[in-house]
Amino acid sequence: MSPGALALLEAVREARATGRLLQGGRDWGVGLEEAYRIQEALFPGPLKGYKLGLVSPAKQQQMGIAEPILGRVHPEMLLESVHLARFLQPRAEPEVAVVLKADLSPGAGVGQAHAAMGGFFLAVDILDSVWEGYRFTLAEVVADNTSGGGFLLGLRRLAHLPRGSLRLYLNGEKVAEGPLEALGDPGARLAWLAERVGGLRAGQVVFLGSPAPAVPLRPGVLELWGEGVLLLARVT
Repeated sequence: MSPGALALLEAVREARATGRLLQGGRDWGVGLEEAYRIQEALFPGPLKGYKLGLVSPAKQQQMGIAEPILGRVHPEMLLESVHLARFLQPRAEPEVAVVLKADLSPGAGVGQAHAAMGGFFLAVDILDSVWEGYRFTLAEVVADNTSGGGFLLGLRRLAHLPRGSLRLYLNGEKVAEGPLEALGDPGARLAWLAERVGGLRAGQVVFLGSPAPAVPLRPGVLELWGEGVLLLARVT
């Protein structure tokens, strides 16, 4: 790794270890590919799957990229409830996740990706970041596992991507809402991801990104609604 990459790696590692937030926006001299190498070094396997971020064209344009970014999902990141003390500055995003029933090789087409899908689940991405106020450069957020903190996964399997909108409530108050069509074609997302990471495996879960901005978390009850399906979790 370059000296800048090593410096960024050590900064994120120390911040995660000590719980100290960092000021983002620094030019580390690190490109996207090297940022992914930092991510892999800091957040090694075993992997349960991946998360997608910056899925909207507007966010991609803002960050100067033409495709989503990704983070690594470990088994211990799948939660049944949220304990705020586990995180540095937790925020929540309403999402949908897809679970694979078959392997997906690099170079697979969109049709193959659709055939590999085993079902969809409502999900909440519990974001966390070492960068104060979530102000960061592209290299900084990717190195920090694309703000991956934890995930809630619904219990009901859906045969297709839900239609309409996702609506997230905290203690009965609607805090986020967005149209599911903003997530794009899940087959195209999976085919892109399989090519990007060298293939996907049966049983892995992919969080497809959020159609709504992230919101800060506080204690209470989270409810996520999508096409009449409910995900419910407690935040303490």
